[in-house]
This record gives sequence, structure tokens and C-alpha cells, in this order.
Amino acid sequence: MIKPTDFLRHVQKKQFFASHQKVLIAVSGGVDSMNLLHFLYVSRETLNIDIGIAHVNHHQREASKMEEAYLKDWTDNHNIPFYLGHFQGKFTEKKARDFRYNFFKDIMQRDSYTALVTAHHADDQIETIFMRLIRGSKLRYQTGIREKQAFANGELIRPLLPFSKNDFPDIFHFEDSSNQENDYLRNRIRNHYLPELRQENPNLNQAILRHGQDMSLLIEALQDLTKDIDKQDCLVFRQQTPAVQRFLLEEYLSNFSGLQMGQSQFEQLLSNLNSSKSYDFPLKNHYHFKKSNERYSIYKISPETDSQLQEVLLEYGSLVTLENYSFSYSEGHESYLEFIPLPAKNPVILRHRKPGDRILVKNISKKLRRFFIDEKINEEDRRKTIIVEQDNHIVAVICQGKTYLSNPYYHDIMKGRLYIQKM
Repeated sequence: MIKPTDFLRHVQKKQFFASHQKVLIAVSGGVDSMNLLHFLYVSRETLNIDIGIAHVNHHQREASKMEEAYLKDWTDNHNIPFYLGHFQGKFTEKKARDFRYNFFKDIMQRDSYTALVTAHHADDQIETIFMRLIRGSKLRYQTGIREKQAFANGELIRPLLPFSKNDFPDIFHFEDSSNQENDYLRNRIRNHYLPELRQENPNLNQAILRHGQDMSLLIEALQDLTKDIDKQDCLVFRQQTPAVQRFLLEEYLSNFSGLQMGQSQFEQLLSNLNSSKSYDFPLKNHYHFKKSNERYSIYKISPETDSQLQEVLLEYGSLVTLENYSFSYSEGHESYLEFIPLPAKNPVILRHRKPGDRILVKNISKKLRRFFIDEKINEEDRRKTIIVEQDNHIVAVICQGKTYLSNPYYHDIMKGRLYIQKM
């Protein structure tokens, strides 16, 4: 069983709080976060830190009201700052997680906390690595959860990662009944997959943790070996072997946590970087890719600027994203369910509407403005409408999740296909 002295020795050895005075603790009310709170509270003077508690009520269980009230009373009695957030809207794991961390970030920046501490432990690490294996994550993400990383105006620290949940003292806490439900992948991994696999290998936990550690060392070694390579120099990039190129691009993309690029788009970027052509097109989540013959870069632009981009040139064999759609201009793309027939394999322009645009509806030329009125398309959706143009002719209009072909008779003389997928 873990004692406060065990925790304190680990924290001091790692020097987690050597450069922090104000520490915010994320507390859910479960046994792991309540132990974290207890350990840090009794160690606060030795560590020379001031602590605050942040709690999010997700309003998914009746017990959440009792958890909130208990933590509020506890902080009042111990004279500890208490920050309460209320999740609203349709609940999903991702939305709830995004809400929590945005909430924590706001508190840190507003009240000058420089460390956020969460109660992730060894069992969470095992589940995370296994989940990423199931999902086919890249090797760099099979390293699992990091003990420490940059966050907001400071750091996110997870001091319980070396400790198993079974070793936590059974102090007062709330049980989350939803942990026994199997609606989510993590719960199925915890409740079914891992227990069954432990029957095949009783040392499965250690094996998964070792896998994560090996992956971490492998990535670290590759980073050391390539640290002197200018990743954004296109000439230098093209001189590397394909294996090194892939690692360099992955390493560069790791700087953009909100990009979340899919495999097909990653492969397309690799192809673009091995070409002498210049490129300039949007990716997703308001990120943009720009490449000359000398250098390339990815940068983020505001949603307002993104919506004002006039046009994107899409050459045959290329892939881009625009307005939450992925476009693949190629011979075939099995994962894309819809395509626009094209009369030629000439470059395609994807753009927003312009004054004077016309669409051919049942062989009758109609102004796009009139078309919007007839289809009852609101102003916001009109701004997001994507025009597909080839050889100075509009061939399709994409709006409200629908594709309207301007020239249906292209089916008879089709020479190319533009594949579309809603992201």
C-alpha cells in the first residue's frame, strides 16, 4: 500500500514541483484523485506549494451532486481554493475531456497556477497503451501517457503513474458506477479485454508497460539521431531515405496537436514533399500547408481567415481538405463513398462562391443565388458552400452535406473522379 512518504519520495526524486508554487489538482471524487489530493495536501508544506482544487460536474449521474457538495465542504473546512465547472450539452468522452482541460487551462491562466496535477496511474497507462494498439496509433503514441508535459502557462504533471490503483489506500471516495458499463472502449478494455488476456499471460501488465517504455526509448533515439537535420528544408528532406523521411515528417507534425491528420493525408504530404512543385492548401482544423522548392511549413489560421480563402488548386493525384471535407483527386479511393465525375484530368479548383456563379440545373442555367433561394439554404451555409471548378466551368456545388452536379451529363464522358468524404 502506498504511503504519503512513498509518494513524497517519488515527487522529490523527480523534482516535479521544483519550479512551481501554485498547484492546481484535478479532483473527480474517485479513489485515485482523492488519494492524490490527500498525498499533496499532507505534503504541501514540505514541497512548499499552495494547492487549489478543480472539479467538473458532468451531470451524468445522481451522485455527481453529492460529489460536488462534498468537495465544496472539504475545501471550505481546509481553507483550500475550490473551482467548479459544469459540463453542458450532449455528453461524449471527447467533449467532456476537452471541456475539462479548457476549464483547467482557464483557471491556471486567470489565477496564476503553473502546474496542473492529474491522478493518472499505472492502470490508466496500461489501458491507454493497449487502446492505442487496438486503434493502430503510430509508434510515437504507443509510448503512453507522459509524466510531465507543457500545458497552458505551465506544466501538466502526473505523479501517480508508477503506482497501481490496487496499491492506493481505501480512503473516503465516490464510486463511479459508469465504470462498470461497457459503452466506451476504455471500459471494455478494463472490464473484459485485459482480464481475458491476463489468463494467457499473467504478466501482461508488465509486458504492456515495457512496450510503452521501449517505444519511448526508440522515439528518443531517433530524435537524437535526427536532431541536426533541418526538417523543413525540402532539399535536405528529399536526400533522406523513405524511412527517415517518414520519421522527420511525423516529428514535425507532432508540433501541431490539434491537426490530427489521417493516414491518407500524411501519405499525400510525403508525396508533395518529394515533388519539386509548390503547394499551398488547407489541411484541417484551420491548419494550412505551404511548400516552395526550398522549404515547407504548416501554420494555423483563424476560422475567419480560413473561411475567406478564395481557392485551392487540386492537381491530379493530390488530396486536400476544405470546410470539413476531404477531397482525393485520383484513379480510385476505396474509403471514399462519393465522387464527382469530371470531364478531364485537368487541375480542379475548390473555392467559395463568387458573384455571378451559375449552376446548371436540369440543363437550365441558374444563378447560384437563385439556386440557394430555391433550395432554402441559409446564409451561414451559403458562406461554407464549396464550388468545384474545372477549366473555368462549375462542375459541382457542395452545400449542407449534399453534392449538386452542375453537369450531370458528364457521367457519359467521365475521364476523372474527384472523391469526397465528410470528416
